[in-house]
Amino acid sequence: MAGLVITTTQQSVSTTTVKTNLFDQKTIHGAYFALAAYCFWGVVPIYFKWVDDIAPLEILCQRLVWALVLLLVILTFTGDLSKLKTPLRQMPRIFLSASVLAINWLVFIYAVVNNNITDTSLGYFINPLVTILLGVFFLKESLLPLQWLAVALAAIGIFIELIWLGRLPWVALTLAFSFGFYGLLRKNLNMHAVAGLAIESAIILPFALLYIFWLSTTGNMAFGRDIETSTVLALGGFVTAFPLLCFAAAVTRLPLTAIGFYQYIAPTISLIIAIFVFGEPFDFIRATSFSCIWLALLISTIASLRNQRKTEKIQIS
Repeated sequence: MAGLVITTTQQSVSTTTVKTNLFDQKTIHGAYFALAAYCFWGVVPIYFKWVDDIAPLEILCQRLVWALVLLLVILTFTGDLSKLKTPLRQMPRIFLSASVLAINWLVFIYAVVNNNITDTSLGYFINPLVTILLGVFFLKESLLPLQWLAVALAAIGIFIELIWLGRLPWVALTLAFSFGFYGLLRKNLNMHAVAGLAIESAIILPFALLYIFWLSTTGNMAFGRDIETSTVLALGGFVTAFPLLCFAAAVTRLPLTAIGFYQYIAPTISLIIAIFVFGEPFDFIRATSFSCIWLALLISTIASLRNQRKTEKIQIS
């Protein structure tokens, strides 16, 4: 998932009461866009399985190139090229966010092509809880008691994997923390969703082009091998841009509190695909670990909703 930043901390709940008519056309269209974005993100592993005979780093570099091309076309078509203008003081922060996003993408691709989609799902289930922790340590935000309980349950889930499986779920943790830091870095930058991702892609582009050039000189580049391989790699731009556009359309039609409920669709679909399509193991230990995370998410969601209602009552009174 790229360009997606959903904050789930106590302070992230808007103090403005949002009245949403379930039968309003704008709301219905927003729900469709949100479903399209998260369902697409959920099935993205199938695309990377399609190119699993190619080195993950080349897949990443080709994805960056073609995503940037498509994003620039979209910005031109929508008349938003001017949104690429960014104050110089923000560039160090954007460079960091681009680097963290590249790490997130690379680890995700590596996991998928190495038959570990289950851990990518776990990572994105953990991510909202990681976001909460980062808010505590870096933004000095305070947590409700139920949110601390949720974090503790998530830690137990990870501890179960460490003890019974004999390893830390490093893929899941890397994805969760890299995307959490990405959200932290993007916080308050106030960048256009598509333009922001285009800028980040452009920052990493020189490194990607250098690696592609090296592959071409050594005769190891997959792109150009045949029409099918080249076409599939070029589709990486669409795979990146399409869900982002749907998400951008959704957030203009739905409150963020509503968007937050959709974020669990993608890892759920990915987990189903991992188990029932690609036959990844999901034994009792893994089920127990995931159950701890799911219970933690349920508790955290309940805590956030209760806090939101209290805030709305205060505003009304």
